[in-house]
Amino acid sequence: MYYKKGEASKVYCSLCPHYCSISENKAGKCRVRKNIEGTLYTLNYGKITSYAYDPIEKKPLYHFYPGSNIFSIGSFGCNLACEFCQNWEIVNKETLTMEIEDQDMLTLSTAKHSIGIAYTYNEPTIWFEYVRHLLDVIKDKNLKNILITNGYINEEPLRQLLPYIDAMNIDLKSINDSFYNNICKGSLEPVLKTIEISSKVTHIEVTTLVIDGENSSLEEIDSLSQKIASINKSIPLHLSRYFPAYKMKRQPTNFNTLMEARNIARKHLDYVYIGNVWGVDNNTYCPNCYTKIVDRYNGGKVLGVERGKCIKCGYKINIIY
Repeated sequence: MYYKKGEASKVYCSLCPHYCSISENKAGKCRVRKNIEGTLYTLNYGKITSYAYDPIEKKPLYHFYPGSNIFSIGSFGCNLACEFCQNWEIVNKETLTMEIEDQDMLTLSTAKHSIGIAYTYNEPTIWFEYVRHLLDVIKDKNLKNILITNGYINEEPLRQLLPYIDAMNIDLKSINDSFYNNICKGSLEPVLKTIEISSKVTHIEVTTLVIDGENSSLEEIDSLSQKIASINKSIPLHLSRYFPAYKMKRQPTNFNTLMEARNIARKHLDYVYIGNVWGVDNNTYCPNCYTKIVDRYNGGKVLGVERGKCIKCGYKINIIY
């Protein structure tokens, strides 16, 4: 889907903002959409490299059915090339894969108290055709579809997915285009557009991996959180700690950097959390009166909300439970 044929057996992919021009027997930047005799084929349809049952908070989604489990699946391929990729071994090449029949997928997606499927690990938007197929299968059984994505997708295919998506976590890797250009081999604006469009249709949360010396300045965190707030200040932001991975060998993010970043972001956003750090208070509190809403040290128990509002002060809480 989402390509046009050109002259001399070339094809032009329009799934993501790279708009790859692909010669015969070559693949696009995602490495999974290949021109075979003038037709664009997806190489990862139905091919699964990884799966697991995860707490919903691991995605991370803190405001979507707290305390529940989700069946996570992923394939191979990605349309960005982040130097710090945590999943580079499965993203960069086709490894051992499996195929799971739809009925078995349904069985797996309800086992261990799972509420549905999270499409994750590699970039699910370039797994487009198979994800689109499974979205229908899962939705028909009133299960939940969750997309964990870099947000690097064009508007038309995004809008085709959104009616079937119950929640998304979108990576916002930086608020500076130069970071996307140099470190991720992409661009910022399409990701901001994905956040804005998606926030009007489904539940979204945003994650930023904070890397000292790259995207960690307080000025940048201030700009990033202001930008999210301009879309909707109730969008939860997860500031995650970086650890060395793939091509990037910088030291892990300083804990004080994360705490300062959280304090800055909280000036603009209702909900800011720190990820990849043990022992930090990541309970959810009412932004207005600080009543505890979700106790994450007690199985994600929802305590202080009724009919979507804080039970103490009536402040509207952005949470689905």
